[in-house]
Amino acid sequence: MDKNNSSELLSTSVKVGAPVVILGPLVAPVAIPVIHGLTGVAVVGLGLVAAGTLVGKAFSALSGGINPRRRQ
Repeated sequence: MDKNNSSELLSTSVKVGAPVVILGPLVAPVAIPVIHGLTGVAVVGLGLVAAGTLVGKAFSALSGGINPRRRQ
């Protein structure tokens, strides 16, 4: 593409800009709920990992820990 050819520049900018202008109003109302949904999935996943780690550590501590009935 020649830098000084304004008709090619106009043609390229219309080819790129037209889909953005057409699809922008259609996608915009959906974008924010999708971002919130993905954030919610990440937060729930982090909570599940934390809960799983806590349960795993508690189970290993209780199963391999000191037996309180046996005196040493």
